[in-house]
Amino acid sequence: MTNNQPHHDLSGPPTAPPLILGPSIGTSLAVWEPQLPALTRTHRILRWDLPGHGGSPAALLPSDGSATIGDLAALVLRLADEQGWERFAYAGVSIGGAVGLHLAAHHPERLTSLAVVCSSARFGDPAAWRERAALVRAEGTEAMVASRPGTWFAHGFAHTPVGAALIEDLRATDRAGYAACCDALAAYDITADLERIAVPTLVVAGRDDPATPPAHARRIADAVPGASLLEVAGAAHLAGVERPEPVTAALLAHLTDSTAQPHQPHDDPTARPQNDTPHDDAPSRPQNETPHDDAPHTHTPHDTTPPTDTPHTDPSRHAAGMAVRRDVLGNAHVDRAVARTTPFTARFQDFITRYAWGEIWTGDGLDRRTRSCITLTALIAHGHDAELAMHIRAALTNGLTREEIGEVLLQSAIYCGVPAANSAFATAQRVFDEIDAEHVTTRATTTSTATTTPKVDTASRSDTEK
Repeated sequence: MTNNQPHHDLSGPPTAPPLILGPSIGTSLAVWEPQLPALTRTHRILRWDLPGHGGSPAALLPSDGSATIGDLAALVLRLADEQGWERFAYAGVSIGGAVGLHLAAHHPERLTSLAVVCSSARFGDPAAWRERAALVRAEGTEAMVASRPGTWFAHGFAHTPVGAALIEDLRATDRAGYAACCDALAAYDITADLERIAVPTLVVAGRDDPATPPAHARRIADAVPGASLLEVAGAAHLAGVERPEPVTAALLAHLTDSTAQPHQPHDDPTARPQNDTPHDDAPSRPQNETPHDDAPHTHTPHDTTPPTDTPHTDPSRHAAGMAVRRDVLGNAHVDRAVARTTPFTARFQDFITRYAWGEIWTGDGLDRRTRSCITLTALIAHGHDAELAMHIRAALTNGLTREEIGEVLLQSAIYCGVPAANSAFATAQRVFDEIDAEHVTTRATTTSTATTTPKVDTASRSDTEK
């Protein structure tokens, strides 16, 4: 290491494909220790320390409040250049993930794949990061120690030897380096560039993460064409440390799938221009998305990148379609569909999201209540009972009452046939009964919680955390 580059560690076969791992603010490169045995079997690993963290000098970032994520990305490229790596895979946690998103948006020709772990396109209010930077500059990183265990870990993991060691890394972090990283996070907002990212991307979230809740991961996964999403139950902000098995398995699958895919051409119209500067990460628009309660605990990650001969032709339409699809069908349904996507079904999922949801359902000509009435009638006419059940729930979400749904079904009996309407009424009744049963269960659970002594339930915590 020299004074103009971060401290780093190399491991794995020298001739294996390169993979660079970026840490979270307040941690050292040790945050990737749980993944190292598996990843070094297939890749040449370079782990690096943030400025002022681990063995890296704080002076790698400016101390006048002007540091950016682009500055950190430049340090990563410097490390890759020193190794002679023209292209490499990258995975990063939190601020390390932000560095990866910057590289994918601004230097797509350098990445073979990207994994973003417990990160965000925008880390909240910039003023809060400026305040944290001022606090740490004045009092040191000891001021952060009390609050980090509950942010980094769930279920008391901070008291394990691994968790305690990471807390000690935070204590040892240089105040100037930590504060400069806060400055970089304050200036960071890559939301507007997500849809331009073309490299194969895996997004991982901890279900109990209070710093970057799963909604942040969903926003990235929905906007980046072909991205895969994994939500890890029983994990907070350092999901790869607390639940290493599912995170490692997802990374290995993602890296294997990405290696088998050809690289996007440099002249791809979806790629970002490459003449950016380290300071072009100024916030562009706020991220006000809030978490949703109906997402499943975990998703099995699949490569959902369409074949390279059929790329997304309109990423903005895909993002808009995904947003409406979630609004109408709910996160639980959409997350299951995304989790089940395979290379074989990826083109169809992309087609449905862009065309049905991104073009038709987003139109201004009809309101969603009317669209639901038309959709129910069409499904009854063709006897698609499974789809009908899904869209009965969607119709309720779109504002139709049960009585109004009954009127639609009755009307369909005239024009679609009595047997079709009879089957539709049975399907609707089953859906209503399921919804009523779900509500009864929820009320019973709430009453039980209110009238009994609270207990720590690690199995259910990920269901209710938000």
